Amino acid sequence: MQNTFPHSIPGRDYRVEDPFFTRLRTAVLRNVIPYQWEALNDRVPGAAPSGAIRNFRAAAGEIQAEHYGYVFQDSDLFKWMEAAAHSLMWAPDPHLEQELEATVDLIARAQQPDGYVDTYYILTDLSKRWTNLKDNHELYCAGHMFEAAVAHFRATGRTTFLQVAEKLADHIASVLGPEEGKLHGYPGHEEVELGLVKLFEATGCARYLELARYFITQRGREPLYFAEETARQGNSFFWKDGPLGYAYYQAHKPLLEQDRPVGHAVRANYLYAGAAAVARCTGDDALYRHLESLWREETQKQMYITGQVGSSEYGEAFTYPYDLPNDSAYAETCAGLALAFFAHQMLRIRRDSAYADVLERVLYNGTVSGMDLEGTSFFYVNPLSVVPAATREDQRLAHVKPVRQKWFGCACCPPNLARTLASLTDYALSATDNAVYQHLYLAGTFTLPLGGVPVGFTLSGQYPWAGEIRIRVEPHAPVRFTYGLRVPGWCPSFRLTCNGQPLSLSPTQGYLDIDRTWAPGDELCLTLEMPVQRVWAHPSVREDAGKVAVQRGPIVYCLEEADNGPDLHRILLPRTADFTVTHRPDLLGGVTVLACTGLRESGDDTALYSTRPPQADTPIPLTFIPYFVWANRGEGEMTVWLRDARS
Repeated sequence: MQNTFPHSIPGRDYRVEDPFFTRLRTAVLRNVIPYQWEALNDRVPGAAPSGAIRNFRAAAGEIQAEHYGYVFQDSDLFKWMEAAAHSLMWAPDPHLEQELEATVDLIARAQQPDGYVDTYYILTDLSKRWTNLKDNHELYCAGHMFEAAVAHFRATGRTTFLQVAEKLADHIASVLGPEEGKLHGYPGHEEVELGLVKLFEATGCARYLELARYFITQRGREPLYFAEETARQGNSFFWKDGPLGYAYYQAHKPLLEQDRPVGHAVRANYLYAGAAAVARCTGDDALYRHLESLWREETQKQMYITGQVGSSEYGEAFTYPYDLPNDSAYAETCAGLALAFFAHQMLRIRRDSAYADVLERVLYNGTVSGMDLEGTSFFYVNPLSVVPAATREDQRLAHVKPVRQKWFGCACCPPNLARTLASLTDYALSATDNAVYQHLYLAGTFTLPLGGVPVGFTLSGQYPWAGEIRIRVEPHAPVRFTYGLRVPGWCPSFRLTCNGQPLSLSPTQGYLDIDRTWAPGDELCLTLEMPVQRVWAHPSVREDAGKVAVQRGPIVYCLEEADNGPDLHRILLPRTADFTVTHRPDLLGGVTVLACTGLRESGDDTALYSTRPPQADTPIPLTFIPYFVWANRGEGEMTVWLRDARS
């Protein structure tokens, strides 16, 4: 591998003052985290109960209660804890911190003497633990605990939760592994791999990294552990008679023999993210190169324009290359987030804008669409076309909702989005001791040690609504280092100046590398051309043949019934149409909208079939809004792709 980047920026060291993400992070802080805390405590009227806190209270012996919810119910709480911990880094809150510490204490009281933590088995039958790795999510929940514990340690400096996590990790290592007498298994739902690497980085304990590596290399080897476990324990195998089989779990063959993403999309990308983290920490170039090939297959053949993945409701899974239906898209919020984690880990191995471009696409479009403007209702599924009547009357679209929901019985997505937004600065840049690479243009201030000197950075601008980014560099003393600025793939041209003087640089792997001795007060100005762009899908994407989408900068746009009336399928976008760009601070929390003149198709509305072709000859004004804010004005139709009028 060419290089690795050990450093990111914790929330306390990056003060975000960004026009796009400040509102979202404020919603997380003021509404999402408190709302989800109430949901986890079953105190949201009209919402599906969670049972997560009640399960832990029962496991700790404080109340008498049966386990409630899914086998992975614990993970919802751990994700909330991670979100809360990250938020404390940039918005200290004594009351929230007290709730978090009380929850850590509750989990510690529920932990078994040997380190085991999982309320499903504690409250049902401890003798059955580790008997169904394929389906019962013990390792998945453990991974989320590890990530939460590391975030808690980073936020507070206290090791109480970290010690609980280490005790569980040590227990897992005593049960699972390559040694004789241990189970030679691995998780049915990946996640623990990334959690173990983070635990290794926080503690320095190499045993955790080795365990993560074992789970990745053991997966899919013959004799197949899941098949042996199923036969030995008499477990069911839901997917055995369908097209997925063990590929649902990415366990049909070893990872290095898998040539494209398959199965459950969230699991796949958690696996890839964890494997990339292992490759980075161990220097495994062969693993990285294979992940790079899987990355290309996924992002160039199976990713929606919104950055989402996982097109099929069956198995929440990938299907085959270029199968990207719009109205039946599953596109789970968690799947997009998992792809973002994969992109981030690949960026930490190799500075390449291909990874950062996808990270940006995901974060600005197909994941933040999973939450309303207030942060109190959520999408699990993120389609690219919706007709409300069809979602109610066509069973094939029953998974699609035309409005966001208060909560879900399977509530993985809301806390997953919350923890990602709360930890957003972790994704913004990568750094070494003498170089820093800016992946996301988050307006705000941060400080990094470079060349042994503390260096302050201030980013300002209206990105993603405008393409000018100003950066002030304030080293405590003159120091030489490289500052790499990403030129996004959507940008056709750019201008760069330093202290008002043009810099003639060409991008290297998509980054402008400015290598100089920096002095206090140096100022950069990067201007990214941000035209409205029409986007056409690959000809093999059948659903989008003859259609066109619209984006500007990193933002993907859509038509909504609230602006354009019903029957959006009858609208055509002429290639000659000129767009106007208007920022509307009064609309949907403050967004930039696009407007142009389109055409509406007319015809004989009385005949089901006619020998006379319909005419697209009625000019109509069109208003495009960012995809991520659709369904915030009541129920109505929506579409990202519309018909392409070649004239």
